[in-house]
Amino acid sequence: MDSETQRNKCAACYRQFNKKEHLVEHMRISYHSVHEPMCGICGKRCRSFESLRDHLIGPLPKVECERVFRDHGCTICLTVLNSPNSLRVHQDRCQLSRGNNGVLHRFANMGIQDDLRIDSGKTRAVALACKMVGGGSDGSLDLCARVCIIDEYENILFHSYVKPQLPVTNYRYETTGVRPEYLTDAMPLRHVQRKIQDFLCNGEPMWKIRSRGGKAKILVGHGLEHDMKCLELEYPLVKIRDTAKYPPLMKTSKLSNSLKYLTKSYLGYDIQNGIQDPYDDCVATMRLYRRMRSQAHRMEDYPLATDSQNNNNFASWRQGELERMSPNELLAISRSDYYCWCLDSKDVA
Repeated sequence: MDSETQRNKCAACYRQFNKKEHLVEHMRISYHSVHEPMCGICGKRCRSFESLRDHLIGPLPKVECERVFRDHGCTICLTVLNSPNSLRVHQDRCQLSRGNNGVLHRFANMGIQDDLRIDSGKTRAVALACKMVGGGSDGSLDLCARVCIIDEYENILFHSYVKPQLPVTNYRYETTGVRPEYLTDAMPLRHVQRKIQDFLCNGEPMWKIRSRGGKAKILVGHGLEHDMKCLELEYPLVKIRDTAKYPPLMKTSKLSNSLKYLTKSYLGYDIQNGIQDPYDDCVATMRLYRRMRSQAHRMEDYPLATDSQNNNNFASWRQGELERMSPNELLAISRSDYYCWCLDSKDVA
């Protein structure tokens, strides 16, 4: 009975099944892959880093993994090191601090950098963040009043106040730091939208933009759907990297984490206290993106379950063949249902 159960144990999440057909069905709908966060101690694969954190730290961790992780694990990136000394060296690099440029711009109230141009591109990815003031009778309608764009190296490419098309009824000064006089001569929304759109496309027609290669920029941010709606900005989904919707960074309930939480948990410092600067949000999302992009996963020719070459991997007509496979063989043909950002590191322009 034990050997039978072991034979029907998922090689990724270690869930056990009474029958092989149940394991096959589990693999068909779970989309386990080499891109899932993995415990560096027992090798278990988790759907998200939150699930991995629960597995290693609690509230109900696996006892053996918790014991080893306590002395050899980094609580920020959840990597397991060989020795306490290696852990100390690693943590010095892993624990980041807040950037300085945001402080400079916070006090330079009208310090605007709006010279955003199409370029040949030393940076393939840029991060965008906005700060909203309120419109409408109750001030609850979000209107973009400030926008910032940075490159991969945290240099400011664009930082400007934005003049909304509707009247502002709540400046939300406690968090935005925006005063009425800052928006009087600010750049109109339509002008900002056109400038950013042209910069992101980088001379490439929108309809030609593809997920891999090309001149168009990768756009990084948190809750980009909302920011883009407020900017009236359109951009292909295949070029968007949103930390609010990236499965490994989401809650175990598949809901989004706040950027404040992600920054504290996975970068090791605080943001969004008091008056908030969009530069700080840009830096946080870019650092999260680069950290996820740097994950060392085994490369596959066709990494996505949606790739046509993988259409028949778990087809029902293969049921008999699939049930004869070992758990490791089933995992070998299983593919991810999301685009892992590590694939961006392979796509060198």
